Amino acid sequence: MRNSRRTAAVAIAGAAVFALVATGCQSTDNGAGTPNNDWENEEITLTLATFNNFGYTDELLDGFTKLHPNVTIEHTIAATSNDARTNYFTKLGAGSGLADVEAVEIDWFAELMQYSDKLVDLTSDNVKDRWVSWKSEAATDADGRLIAYGTDIGPEAICYRSDLFAAAGLPTDREEVAALLEGDWAHYFEVGQDFVANSDAAWFDSAGATYQGQINQVKNAYEENDGTVIATTNAEVEDIYNSTLEASKTLSAHLGQWSPDWNAGMAAGAFATMLCPGWMLGVISGNSPDVTTWDVANVFPGGGGNWGGSYLTVPAQGAHPEAATALADYLTSPESQIAAFVEAGTFPSQVAAYGTPELNDYTNEFFNNAPVGTIFTDRANAVSVAPFKAAKYFPINDAMMNALSRVDVDGTDDAASSWDKFVADVEALG
Repeated sequence: MRNSRRTAAVAIAGAAVFALVATGCQSTDNGAGTPNNDWENEEITLTLATFNNFGYTDELLDGFTKLHPNVTIEHTIAATSNDARTNYFTKLGAGSGLADVEAVEIDWFAELMQYSDKLVDLTSDNVKDRWVSWKSEAATDADGRLIAYGTDIGPEAICYRSDLFAAAGLPTDREEVAALLEGDWAHYFEVGQDFVANSDAAWFDSAGATYQGQINQVKNAYEENDGTVIATTNAEVEDIYNSTLEASKTLSAHLGQWSPDWNAGMAAGAFATMLCPGWMLGVISGNSPDVTTWDVANVFPGGGGNWGGSYLTVPAQGAHPEAATALADYLTSPESQIAAFVEAGTFPSQVAAYGTPELNDYTNEFFNNAPVGTIFTDRANAVSVAPFKAAKYFPINDAMMNALSRVDVDGTDDAASSWDKFVADVEALG
C-alpha cells in the first residue's frame, strides 16, 4: 500500500511539474515585477530545511532542478518542530548557518515575526492572492513585508482503527463512524468509555494530542490580542486541562507524542482513534505500513479545528536569496502543494487548489481508499476559529504539553501539582 501511495504522489508531482513549466513559473521577482535571474547563470547548491514530513519527495524537488539545471538541492529534515525551532533561533541569532529555505511551524511563527528584518521580503506579483487570507495576513509584518510563503494548514478529522472498532462492537463504515462521533468533546469521551468497556485497547493515544485538538478551538487561550498572557488565569484552559486528564485515566494509551512507543502504538493497535489533521496521514502510514485497517471519518468533536500548518522562509543570511525565493515559490504553488498532500496529507493553504479534481477526487489507498481530498476540504470549511498566537504561544503550549505528560505519560504528578508547575513555568517566561 505504501508503494502504491507513493506512486500516486509521483504521478501528481509530475503533473505539477508539467503545469509549472507550462505556466512559466520558472523564476521569481523582487516585488516590483523585475525578474532576478542572475543566479541561473552559475552552478549553485540550495539548502532546504523542513521537519516531520512536508511531502517534498525527490521527484518533486527534481521538478525544480529540471527547470533550473544549474541548481542542486540538499534537503535536511528535522525529527520534530521543536528541533527545527531550536536550530532556527540559534542560527538566526548567530547570523549564519541557516538553510537557504527554512520551514517554520505555525505555533512558533509569531515568535519569529519579531525578527522579520532578518528575513527576505517575499512579496511578489507571482504569489498575490495565492493563500487563504488568514495564512498570508499572519505572514505579513508591520511594514507590509510578506516574510513567508504558506505551505499547509491542518484541518482535523478522526482517524480510527476499524478492526478495533469491530472487535468492540462499534460500527466500522466511515460514514457511520462520523455519525457516531458527531457532537461535543464530552460525547467523544462517552463513546470512548463504551469502547474501552469492550476492548483491551485505549480510546486515544495521549492526553497531549487530545488537549491540542480542544485548545485549537479557543480564540484566545494563552494571550489576549495585545499580548497579555492569560494562560494561567483562563478558566477555559484549566477546564480543558482537567477534563482531558480525567478522561485520560481510562481512555488514554499514555503514549507521549513523537516518542518511539507512540510511533509503535500506531502499528500495534494500542489505541483506536487519533485526532487527525491532514499531515497526520503520512505519520500514521509511515509508522504502520503493514496495517490495513486505518480509516478516516469526516467528523471532529466540537465541529471543526485546525492543528498545525507551516511556512517557508528565506533567511537574509543566505548566499542565494533570489534562487531560494524561487524554490519557496515553486514548493508553495497550488500544483506542488497538491502533490505534497498526496504524499503526506499536508492539506494545501492555496486557494487555487480547492475545487480541483486533483484534490477533490483524491482517495488514499492506505486508509482504505478514504476520499481524503473531500474529507479535508469539508474539515477546512468547518473551521470557525483561528486561534490567536503571539510570541509566547509556543513556549506556553510547550509548558502545557509537559504538564499533561507528567500526569498522563510519566505518572510523576497528579493534575493539581502538575498545573502548579505549569503556572510556575509560564511565570518564568516573564
